[in-house]
Parts: sequence; C-alpha cells; structure tokens
Amino acid sequence: MSLRLSLARRPLARLTGAAVLGALAASPAHAAESEGTAETSESAAEAGPQAAPPPAATTPAPAPAPADAQTPAAPPAFAFAKPVFDETWATIGLGLGMVPSYAGSDDYIAFPLPLIVGRVGGVGISPNGPGFVLDFNPPKPGLAPRKGARIAFGPAFRFRNDRNNRISDAVVARAGKLDAALEVGGNVAVSFPGVFKPFDQLNVGVQARWDVLGAHEGMIVEPQITYRAPMGRAFVLQVQASAEFIDDNFADYYFTVSPTQAAATGLAPFRADGGLNRIGTIALLSYDLDRNPLNGGWSLTGIGGYSRLIGDSADTPYTAVRGDANQFITGLGVAYTF
Repeated sequence: MSLRLSLARRPLARLTGAAVLGALAASPAHAAESEGTAETSESAAEAGPQAAPPPAATTPAPAPAPADAQTPAAPPAFAFAKPVFDETWATIGLGLGMVPSYAGSDDYIAFPLPLIVGRVGGVGISPNGPGFVLDFNPPKPGLAPRKGARIAFGPAFRFRNDRNNRISDAVVARAGKLDAALEVGGNVAVSFPGVFKPFDQLNVGVQARWDVLGAHEGMIVEPQITYRAPMGRAFVLQVQASAEFIDDNFADYYFTVSPTQAAATGLAPFRADGGLNRIGTIALLSYDLDRNPLNGGWSLTGIGGYSRLIGDSADTPYTAVRGDANQFITGLGVAYTF
C-alpha cells in the first residue's frame, strides 16, 4: 500500500497521510486611507479697538470649529510566516489499519501503518506501502505554483510479511509460515503540476523491485498513477491507481499449494505462475488540525483502498476456497510535520 500520506503528496502530501506539499499563498491586506475635514467659521463682524461688542442676544458668539473625531487608521502589520516546507522538513506519523490476514484472505486484522514524508539533504522521501521511496530530483521549495513537468527517480523499498504471522484462517495456517521479504529496486516517474488547479500534481511512474532476503526471490513491477491536490485550506487528497506484475518465483512462493501443503491443509494441489497479479486503488485524505498547512504541526489522515487479485493469485485455493479475490483496506492515522 502506498501512503502519505503527503498528499502534499499532506499531502500533500499529505500527503501524503500524508504532508501538504502545495502551499496556499496569501495576499497582503491594504488599509484604505480616509481624510478628515475640518470646518472653519468667520466672525460676523470685525472687532476694532473702539468697537463695542455686539449684543449677546442678537449676535451669538461663533461656535468653535468641530474637531475631527476620526484619525486615519494605521495599516495593519503584515508579514509572511516562514513555511515549514523548506530545504529540510519531515512528516512522521503512525496509524492503525484493517488489512487482509494474507494476500487473498477474507479475514481482516489490525495492522500498524507507518508514515514518513519529507525532504532531507535535497532528497525527497515518500511512503511506499510498508516502505519508502527516495526522490533524487525533488521540487524546489516555494510558494508559487510550479510549472513544467519534472522527472522523479530514486531507489524504492518495500517490506512484505505475507503469511509470516497472524494467519487467521486455521486451514491456511497449516500450510506453514513464510519468510519475510525485503524488496529493493528503483522508481521513476514523471510529475505534472497544475493539471486541474493550482498546486495539484499528477505523477505517472513505475517501480521494479527484487527480494534481497531470499524469501520469494522474485521480481515485482508496479506501474502507478497518483493525483494529489489541496482541498480548501485544511484538506489534502491523494488518490493512486496501480497494478502489480510478478514473476514465477513470487507466484510459486505465495500462491502454489505443494503436495506437502495439500496434505497438511486438505486443499487441492495448485501450481502458480507469474503475470498480472492485482489491480487496485487507494485514497488518503489528510486534515491539518489548525487549518494552516504551511506551519506544520499535527494532522489526521484517513485511508481507504480496494484491490482485486487476478490470475493465479485469485485461482489458488488459498484465495478461491479459503479467501476472497476482493481485498480492502481502511485506516486512520496521526502525523506531525516539522
């Protein structure tokens, strides 16, 4: 599962559930000046040294000129607050999600959902399911909307503990636990800013990863399309659609039912081959608690996703007999940006 969370990626990421990567610009306020007017009056007659004063009953003394009660208001002080999204920033979060007990299961378990998004030493960091992606060509910090396409590239990491523990189905559990895998590879994507509105972003990319711990010893190719946009001043939405292609080693490790496993579980033997493994989508909605995404601080991220297993991953008895090819994920997390 790919997170942020960002946003913007709060996402934006936040993503991101992420961190807010797009900034909401503000305009200085200008105070309008108002001029006050003072009225003057002249005396009804000139007074000479020998002249007698006019009778009080018939010639009242001139009233004093009225003082202006209003003084021009000073323009209010204004200054741009320094945004947190500069050369170095990070969003660290943790959530709790409901995920399938294993790929193909119809039993759901609570699972921690870590989140890390940021920029450190000129390198961008984005969530990548239980893992992360580094971007060696991140966008420069700034408040203005970005223009022009950008190529993002860097290493990708994903941790996979499918059927490693907490297998809810007792029949599938008798097939035995599998080793945890660490998948390492590369990610490349083209980023298009300002597609539908200022500060939104569309990414089209692909990942290729290989297991380096000797678990499934296979390869995964994962094309992805991600859209991130701010929604008002406090929300950032990130939506991703992806597919997953696997090789024979991956398919055999997770979806084959060997004769030994068939004897232990009572399931029919099955031989799995590689190919298109799944398609799916996931959405992250982040909310900045003080409604000012520029200053960092605390945020909440909600996660929801759906994927469909395809091919041998759907036909294996682990899925077709004991589980379901339709896979869902929901979760809620909290994050802090600094």
